[in-house]
Amino acid sequence: MLRNKKIIYSAVIAILLIVTFLLPNSCSLRGKSVVRDGIAPMERTTSSLGQRISAAAMALRGFGGLAERNRELSLELVRVQTKLNQLRDVEVDIARLRRAFEFREATPHYMIPCNVTSRNISGWWHSVRIGKGLAEGIRKNHAVISPDGLVGKTTEPSRHTSEVLLVCDPACRISAKIKRGNIFGLLRGIGTDLRGRPIARLDFIDKDVDIRQGDEVVTSGLTGDGGVSPKGVHIGYVIEAKTDTSGLYQYAKVAPSATVSLLDYVFVVSRKKEKQP
Repeated sequence: MLRNKKIIYSAVIAILLIVTFLLPNSCSLRGKSVVRDGIAPMERTTSSLGQRISAAAMALRGFGGLAERNRELSLELVRVQTKLNQLRDVEVDIARLRRAFEFREATPHYMIPCNVTSRNISGWWHSVRIGKGLAEGIRKNHAVISPDGLVGKTTEPSRHTSEVLLVCDPACRISAKIKRGNIFGLLRGIGTDLRGRPIARLDFIDKDVDIRQGDEVVTSGLTGDGGVSPKGVHIGYVIEAKTDTSGLYQYAKVAPSATVSLLDYVFVVSRKKEKQP
């Protein structure tokens, strides 16, 4: 009698499975859910039975408790790996802070250290927000730099935050020069290239001067907008130079060195001459 019940039960499950796969998708999904719920108790029973048999076999072989020990070791391994990853993150943060501190100590400029609180590099607007503003002495058009070079300049600071236009933003204009030969021009952002690299363009270069790929571009120190722009701050390198369509001057495409996606800390250059304590 018991055997007949098992056969009937198995036949019902088989029929349900066949019907479920033959039904339309909407019905099939509901049918599959019903079937899964129906056979779940059997699956749990089978899995539990298998685990008990495995444990019993190990006990007979003299390995009693080994399965539990393996589970404990696995959990401990996960905990240790998590802790190791956290320590690696701390090590990276310490290295960044040390580099920023050394950079701040080496520069002759009065600089205000700031945390980057948010980034906006979508579309044509390329900016970051920093966690200091008017109350900390930051004003509009102050240069923002990092150990890798010029990041951009401040715009419309609030009391405790400031927006920073990046070098690659089309609204950003900076007086710059090619270091080799003191070749002056006006740097403006042109967004990003097809590979996602930030790109700027140095315009109004004398058409007769020699520009080479790899030439370093730095700030000229000139400003006509009332801002603060120290002289000689590294910006990036020339990747190509062309003559403008008018034929009156050259322009050079420049790859900025400061990678914004990796920035956590930046410095805003202030007017004050004394260094910040």
